[in-house]
Order: sequence, then structure tokens, then C-alpha cells
Amino acid sequence: MTTSKPRDGSEKTDRKGHAGDGGHNGHEAHDKHSQHEKHDGHEGHDGHDGHGGHEGHDGHEGHEGHEGHDKHAGHSVEMFRTRFWVCLVLTIPALFWEPMLQEWFGYRAPVFPGSGLIPAFFATLVFLYGGWVFLKGAFHELADRVPGMMTLIGLAISVAFIYSAAVTLGYEGHALWWELATLVTIMLLGHWIEMRSIFQAQGALKELAKLLPDTAERLLDDDNTEEVPLEKLREGDMVLVRPGDGVPADGVVKSGKSAVNESMITGESTPVNKQSGDKVIAGTINGEGSLRVEVAGTGDDTALAGIMRLVEEAQGSRSRSQDLADRAAFYLTLVAIGAGGLTFVAWLAFGATLDFTITRMVTVLVITCPHALGLAVPLVIAISTTIGARNGLLVRDRRGLEEARHLDIVVFDKTGTLTLGEHRVVDISVSEKISEEEALRLASAVEHDSEHPIARALIESAREKDIQTPGAEDFQAISGHGVEATVEGRKLKVGGPALLRQLEIDPTDDLRNAAERFSEAGRAAVYLVEDKDVLSVFAIADAVRPESVEAVKSLHEQGLEVAMLTGDSRAVADSVANELGIDMVFAEVLPEDKAGKIKELQRDGKRVAMVGDGVNDAPALVTADIGVAIGAGTDVAVEAGDVVLVRSDPRDVARIVILSRATYRKMVQNLWWAAGYNIVAIPLAAGVLAWAGILLVPAVGAVLMSASTVIVAINAQLLRRLDI
Repeated sequence: MTTSKPRDGSEKTDRKGHAGDGGHNGHEAHDKHSQHEKHDGHEGHDGHDGHGGHEGHDGHEGHEGHEGHDKHAGHSVEMFRTRFWVCLVLTIPALFWEPMLQEWFGYRAPVFPGSGLIPAFFATLVFLYGGWVFLKGAFHELADRVPGMMTLIGLAISVAFIYSAAVTLGYEGHALWWELATLVTIMLLGHWIEMRSIFQAQGALKELAKLLPDTAERLLDDDNTEEVPLEKLREGDMVLVRPGDGVPADGVVKSGKSAVNESMITGESTPVNKQSGDKVIAGTINGEGSLRVEVAGTGDDTALAGIMRLVEEAQGSRSRSQDLADRAAFYLTLVAIGAGGLTFVAWLAFGATLDFTITRMVTVLVITCPHALGLAVPLVIAISTTIGARNGLLVRDRRGLEEARHLDIVVFDKTGTLTLGEHRVVDISVSEKISEEEALRLASAVEHDSEHPIARALIESAREKDIQTPGAEDFQAISGHGVEATVEGRKLKVGGPALLRQLEIDPTDDLRNAAERFSEAGRAAVYLVEDKDVLSVFAIADAVRPESVEAVKSLHEQGLEVAMLTGDSRAVADSVANELGIDMVFAEVLPEDKAGKIKELQRDGKRVAMVGDGVNDAPALVTADIGVAIGAGTDVAVEAGDVVLVRSDPRDVARIVILSRATYRKMVQNLWWAAGYNIVAIPLAAGVLAWAGILLVPAVGAVLMSASTVIVAINAQLLRRLDI
């Protein structure tokens, strides 16, 4: 793969063109793939843009032009875990020697000189050690003028500390030491759970890096091998991949046969047969055979590295739902600060004591922290992009995934997308003297030594049907007309209509009618001739992918229209459309006009997805509401669309829609819970039910706030149960 720049939002490039369908020496030409352009993905993203600035996002990035700040730079799951356990241990003596708790639970702690200061001493340690994370985060939020959850936590624990210190030093009131210690400890627990959830969501991606073996067996000139670290492999090196070993680098098989498990890269569950000339992908697992592979890409230039960068970028890209969540978190922070201030003023006005008033204010600040709100969307996105990657769907831009739920119509490029982009025998008509299988067996034998596209079509069609091709003798080309050879003692010829004219023979009425039918459908008619008898006629065309029928059916089941866009003739296009049940066909469209067809649909009020894999498709992919690039193995056309299909499987387009709708549902559920519970929580924390004896202490507020975060995290994790 070669390095390319990340997409700037206005340009996309992709990877192939197709030759036309003109005739060649009496045969309809085969429209081959041009050289694929490789791509290495994108510049690595520095982390997940989740809540609180975990590795890259502060929870408010994108709001009113404010720049985000990384409040947790250098933090990790282990750091929060360590601080939580240390603070938990320090909190225990603060709780045990707290006079209020002794009175509540009816016990007496040992009394000795200074024992009355134990809660203050240990709570101060908790504040300085565990609370420093929040104080530092609050400082950066205020410096960036984007007050958020760190500001609320920092303000709450600072007020509690200052007030408690004043009481301990002689100010009349009740110190909040045990509340302060438990508040910080519970907050640390909440952050630990949250960060662990985020990293678990990204864990599947990180596991990809473990697919690569540590070393490779490099072949030497004398056919011996030497074991070398992967970083010493160079393009052009030959490596031996033994049975059961991981493939160390992208490359091409030079000798050997085996079946390779590529499920971890492409999502394809069935092992893929490999032989000389086939490509292999780094990180895949070899089966029972040995392969000698010429290295084509190592390290950051492998498909695996490109996929990892792609998914990381997708998890870091912005989405409209994330912007909404960030704005909501920002405004909820302002509401929390306002509610806290109003609570303080109101209770003082009603004649409440200062310690009661401060306790109410601290509880309001704690319980309204938009912690869950900041986690609601990023965690769902992290999980959904990972689910997509596991199923061969690389979400290059989260907005693309988000918009997929709104689609009205999916437009497919024909060649290489709905079809193989390779000619095959798509229909056969035979005389009474021969069966279809026998006709294909003999024709593929005659063409065995030919390199013509028609020959390849016959040979590959026979191979795919597991037909054993016999040997041929006396092979020779009949210039401009076809080929001839002797097979099992029978002198046979294969060619188009020009061959029949040269031989001055006519097919039977049935074969003539079949040939005319093939021609009307835009398919080439190729005949098998023995002496003066026409034994069969083959329809040669760009073969429809076996998965395309199911792909169109699945999209219809999702309530979407399906269209096809192609430069092929109307006859060819209609033939494919009829076979697949496609609703709308745009045929004979020049490459420069493809984007115009997409715009026509958009002007009709439709939201359009364009699915393609060619250079000619790039303008249409950019113009569409969602561009979906068909990729294959190491040639993933990552710049071609918002979503890249690692497998060349059109059925995956419907899976994008399913994943998009499920992701959106989960986002909405999380946003409603994360923001909605404050409708009840804020008044309760402020003490509106104090007359009924219902009061929340700050620690209970912290428990409720952390519980809401945990609920959001668990709900997001349920997305993993989605079957796409």
C-alpha cells in the first residue's frame, strides 16, 4: 500500500477502471480490471473521542468553535483503577471515625489523642491524591472556556473541602469529610468503569495487531530458510508459510496450495483456497498446505495496518449525534452550575444552615454531572465501528454510517460490483447429441492453451463447476475466427459467428434462436463445432455475482429502492436488472455523467447511496449522500467512500443499513437516559422533598450519577448482540 492523504471532504479517489465491451477476433471482449490503486488507510488517530477527553476529546469539542482539550492525556484504565483502590483504603478510616456514621450505625470507634482529626486527615489525602485528576481537568476546561463535567466535579469537591477545612479550623457547622472522601472515591470508580468500557469497545481493534506473527521464515537462495523479525522483511523477499502459521506480510503466492482463514480481516467465514498467483493478507492463518509467498507489503504498508488506521479514524471522526451530545453536555453543565447556585441562594433565603445549604449545592453539582451524556454516543460509535470491522464493513466516516438509516435508494455500479467484472458462461444451449456439462468440458479443453478472454471464461466456468478438463492436442488459433484442437480423438473448434460463416455451416433452429436471444441480452454467442455439426452455443458475459440476488432482496426488505448505473448498453443492463429484480436502470451513462444521475435522484428528494469500485465511479461516490466502496483483500479502496466493504460482497450494503439503524436506536436510548434522569435528579438533589424527610447526601448523588454512567455503558454493550 502507498501512503495517501486523508480525505478533505471534497475529494475521493478509488481504484479501478474497466475496458469496454467491444469485440475481439470474433469474440466479445472481456472487460478486465485495471491496476488497483493501493491505499494504506489514514494518518493514525490519537484515540477515542469519548467523554471527558479520554485520549483525544474533552466532551465538548466542536461546540461553538471551542477547541477541545485532552483532560486525560497520559491517563489509563490502570491509573484510575489504582487511584480508586488507594482512595477506597484511605476512605475506610474516614468513614469509621466519622461521628455521624457512628451515631447512625450505633458503634463507637476507638478514641485517642487526635482521633477526631482522622476523617479530616484521610479525606484530605483522598482529595489531594484522587481529586487531583478532576481538579486538573476542571482547570483545563475553564482555561478553554468550555466548562463541563470536570468543572462540576472539581467545583463540588473543592467547595466540600474548603468548607470542611473551615469547620475543622473553628467555623460553626458540620464538616463534610466523609462525604468528600466517598464522593472522590465513587467518581474514580465511575471513571474506571467508563474508561474500561471504552477500551473494551476498542479492544477488538487492538487485538488485530496480535494477528501478526513475531517472526517470519525467509527463504534463502539455496532453498533453506532463516528466521527473521518482521521488521527485517523487505518487498520482494520470499517467505515460507507453514501449515497453521500466520501470514507475516501481504504478498503473492509463488508456489504451493492451501486454504487460508481470512475471517479476521474480511469477515469471510469460509477458508479461501490459495495457489500460485493468488494474493495473501498479513495476519491471516494458513491451513494445511505450505505456501511460498513473495512479500509485497510489510509493517504499516499491509492491509491489516490500513484497516486498523481506518477503524481508528472512524472512531475518532465526528458525527451529528456526537455534536448534539456535546452541546447537550455543555448546556447541562451550565444548568448544573445555575441549579447549584440557585439551590445555595434559595436555602439560605429560607433560613437553612450553611452546612445544609452547601451540602445541597454539592449534591446538585455532583448528580447533574453530564458524565453519562458524554459517554452515551462515543461508546456506541466505538462498539458499532468495531462490529462493522469484524463483519468486513470499514466505517471511514461516522457520518456516513449515521446517514445510512435515512436512505431511500441504493445505486449500484454494475461491473465489478453487482457482477464479477470477469466473463463467464452464463447460459448454454446444446443439441441433442451432447449434454451441457459435456459441452463445457470439451470447449474448455479446446481453449485450454489460449489466453483470450473468451478462453478464460470457458475455463473458469468449467473449474467453478468442478468439471475436469481433459488434455488437448494439435492446438492452433484460427486467425480472427476462433481456435481448434483435438480432444479425446475428436477434432473440435470453438469460435463466434465468424467461425460459422468461414465453415459455411448453420446451427439448428434451437441453437440459432438461443444465439439470437443471447445477442439481444447483450451477451456474446460462442459455438462448439465438431466437423460440420454445431454442438452447442455458449452465452459469454460479465457474470452476475452469486450474492447479488440476495443483496437486492435484502435491500428491498429494508424498504429501499435499488438502481443500477452502468456505461453498458441498454440490452446488457436490462438483462442484469431483470435477473436481479432491480427497480431502476441507468444505462449507457458516460463516466462524467454518473454524478449527474445521482443529482437527479437527489433533486427528486431521495437520499442516495452509491456503491462502486471503479475510478469511473469516484464522482458519483462523492456526490451521493453516502459513498460505499467495494474493496477486495489488500486492494481496499478506502478513499472511495464513507464506508468500505472489505469483501466484494454487495450483501454487505444491507448490513450497513441494519447497523446504522441499530446504532441510532442505541444512541437515542442512551441520550434519553443520560439527560432525562436529571429531570428528577436535580430537584431531588436540591432538596424539594426535604419537607417529607427525603434528602440525598453528596455520596448518594455520586452513586446515582455513576449508576447512570454504568447503565449507559451496559446499554451500549448490548449492541454487541446485534446480528448483521
